[in-house]
Amino acid sequence: MNIKLLAIGKTDNKELQKLIDEYSKRLSFYIKFELEIIADIKNVKNLSESQQKEKEGELIMAKIASQDQLILLDENGKSFSSVGFSQELQKKMNSGIKTLVFVIGGPYGFSDAIYTKASGKISLSAMTFSHQMVRLFFVEQLYRGFTILKGEPYHHS
Repeated sequence: MNIKLLAIGKTDNKELQKLIDEYSKRLSFYIKFELEIIADIKNVKNLSESQQKEKEGELIMAKIASQDQLILLDENGKSFSSVGFSQELQKKMNSGIKTLVFVIGGPYGFSDAIYTKASGKISLSAMTFSHQMVRLFFVEQLYRGFTILKGEPYHHS
């Protein structure tokens, strides 16, 4: 299985980006992982929230193949413990999914088309985090999930 993380807008904090890169590299020992950044939409001040969500939705849809399984990182999604998330990853791998795509949306969330295409939603926390920090937290949790599945000590360190 391949895992792809799609995110809107680049990470301009170099320290966060270093950590994201570190966990992405660690993940490569377990699974094929790709973080793909979708460029911010230009002239958003001229767009309504719904127009911005629609445009971002079109850009997200262009990055997804028809057979990919899409999971949204959404505040209204299902919450998991780290062990529960690792078990969910194992279920996805066992089901024969070729590519699992997780998406971090823009500041206003997702368009209706993206919600329709998604097969699930995950919430990392009831708290709100910056989109840049969510990338780091999610990549770290992916890494943690694979160390749990392999019985490695990282989870308890």
